[in-house]
Amino acid sequence: MIVDVHGHLFPAAYLDRLAALGHPDAETVRRIGASDRDDDLHARLELMDRAGVDVQVVSPSSLVPDIGDARSAANAAQLGNESYTAVVARHPGRLAAFAVLPLPHVDAAIAEAERALGLPGIVGFAVTSSVAGRSIADPSFEPLFAALDARRAVLFVHPAGVAAGSPLITSAGLSWVIGAPVEDTVAAVHLIARGIPARFPGLRIVIPHLGGDMPLLLRRLDAQFPRFVPGAPEAPSAAVRRMWFDTVCHANGPALRAAIDVLGRDRLVLGTDFPYLRGDAFAAEVDVVRSAGRDAEAILGRSAANLLGLAA
Repeated sequence: MIVDVHGHLFPAAYLDRLAALGHPDAETVRRIGASDRDDDLHARLELMDRAGVDVQVVSPSSLVPDIGDARSAANAAQLGNESYTAVVARHPGRLAAFAVLPLPHVDAAIAEAERALGLPGIVGFAVTSSVAGRSIADPSFEPLFAALDARRAVLFVHPAGVAAGSPLITSAGLSWVIGAPVEDTVAAVHLIARGIPARFPGLRIVIPHLGGDMPLLLRRLDAQFPRFVPGAPEAPSAAVRRMWFDTVCHANGPALRAAIDVLGRDRLVLGTDFPYLRGDAFAAEVDVVRSAGRDAEAILGRSAANLLGLAA
């Protein structure tokens, strides 16, 4: 079973609710072919068939309900998750979903996490690398991590689209071009520095885009953590063995090879970033993994299915 853990879908009712709350990006994704309309879903499934993808896990990219008061955010999260469940029910066996959470409202997020885990088709949770200006590794979010750890839940950490707060990146219009992998890197290193993977071993964290710069930085991090992050409970090279990373790499074979060699093939799961990579580019994201020799079987085999509890 080939499972794509990184595809995006934007239900219309959920976007309507976010727009009403004033989310700045709610309108930008309406016409990019990733709605819950039948024609968009049919085109998605055709593309999955062409690439040989059996199941795609859909999530909201950076469009999370992180605005408004706790009640408004919680209501938006509930609507989003029920919308995802409805889409999955229309295509059983082909789609699954990561639920959204109303962070930064931790109590509301814990309540929605418990509720969403009971919804059919929900296989984990999608959050952003930062929330309301706070790192996802902020100590205030640890009660949520504890709750998810107890349920052995999957947590997919997607860039927030804010370039890790760097005006040098945003002012150049590069928030998604280079800002996204920077956010991946910062989120992963923040989580490791705070000891989240070690202290919450049941929490199964997935970082997209090969973990940003993690394949290039891991030995540097190991060398410099003792001096600059002396409180970390373990070396970064040990922490990444508790995490997963998806393979979205714009079909860059050498980058994928570096991730395999440094992070380990058993830590990698297929991602495509649909609809931002579509058509030939979508198929290429799967093909580049297929070209990884004997490592391809481990990555494309049952790793993601087992991680998400989708194995037949």
